[in-house]
Amino acid sequence: MNLIEELEWRGLIHDVIPGTQEQLEKEQTTGYVGFDPTAPSLHIGNLVPVVLLKHLQRAGHKPIVLMGGATGRVGDPSGKDKERQLLDAEVIESNVLTQTAQLQKFIDFENTDNGAILVNNYDWFKDMNFLDFIRETGKHITINYMMAKDSVKNRLEGGMSFTEFSYQLVQGYDFLKLYVDYDCKLQMGGSDQWGNITTGTELIRRKAGGEAFALTAPLIKKADGSKFGKSEGGNVWLSSELTTPYEFYQYWLNTSDEDAENYIKVFTFLSRSEIEEIVENHNKEPHLRKLQKRLAEEVTKLVHSEKALNVARASTELLFGRGSVSMLHGMEDDEILSVFDGVPQANLNDAVGMGIADLLHESGFLASKGEARRALKENSISVNKEKVNEAFVLEEKALINQKYVLLQHGKKKFFLLSTIPG
Repeated sequence: MNLIEELEWRGLIHDVIPGTQEQLEKEQTTGYVGFDPTAPSLHIGNLVPVVLLKHLQRAGHKPIVLMGGATGRVGDPSGKDKERQLLDAEVIESNVLTQTAQLQKFIDFENTDNGAILVNNYDWFKDMNFLDFIRETGKHITINYMMAKDSVKNRLEGGMSFTEFSYQLVQGYDFLKLYVDYDCKLQMGGSDQWGNITTGTELIRRKAGGEAFALTAPLIKKADGSKFGKSEGGNVWLSSELTTPYEFYQYWLNTSDEDAENYIKVFTFLSRSEIEEIVENHNKEPHLRKLQKRLAEEVTKLVHSEKALNVARASTELLFGRGSVSMLHGMEDDEILSVFDGVPQANLNDAVGMGIADLLHESGFLASKGEARRALKENSISVNKEKVNEAFVLEEKALINQKYVLLQHGKKKFFLLSTIPG
């Protein structure tokens, strides 16, 4: 596998230092990506550097995952128009733990040939003397060199603290440290990291007399110009607690044709021939949205699991498609509740034997029996996705998993009723 060619056709190359491809072809190369723990979870924008590490490992090279326990205390100015709010040490340490657990799902740390290495830059910065750092490291990088970086130039008018100004030196030292300790010769990241990364290659050249390489991917954007990775609720997180697998699946399912064709190359590991076939089939029948469905399936499975994907698909089919409640048979209670995450829910222990008008009102789904009767006369009430009339009485055999019933008013208003008090 030619890593550079693979990344190029996927649209994952923005800048690369000359000689990087030759280095990768010459020998197994150790490369790293850094993650600053500025949030309790990674989000889908962080998937790009994760994907770079996976491709590096799939090509036979050795990845290093660097957690920024130290750099997270400084704050990266790259791509920011104002200074980040500094986080408490306890928050950063907690974020390191949760993000580390997430990253270990994607990268293979067990392989004997090229298993990944996990490091935290706080381990070498925590006892470092400031005077030693500026004497032994700072003297190798000139102010003119640092001022020329976009991350600095773009902030000069509005002002920049020394803390943020020093960030590129701190990140540069990380690369030097990994070069010396692990023979790490490659750093990868987003295109906004180019300045920080090349400071590291320059530090390796000047201080260690070595040669190092860099590769960055473009920042992902949506075709309509709106920000990638944002939904109505904010960031799309990799944590199922912050963004449910259903919400995650829906994000990818609702992408435009142009974006989906781009994303399926960037965020999946399907082969070129597979992707070209999917795109070709999609273009023949674009209304079926085959491209978006395959994209949503692959990324949801990658980030969550096959089980979570099945739940997300069931949710989509039940709430927006022609799926029947029979697809819920065999699911555990927590899976069923996940299917209906975000759907209003209530408990009513004497629901069995109740007439539909009473059921709609007593459950709290509709405001009154009068509203329930009007809805029934309009033929807009369904129970378990089947239309019912005023004569309907809830029987035990209609319960999903012997306890749930799905009520529906019109096409989009749903309500999950449990017959056992929570």
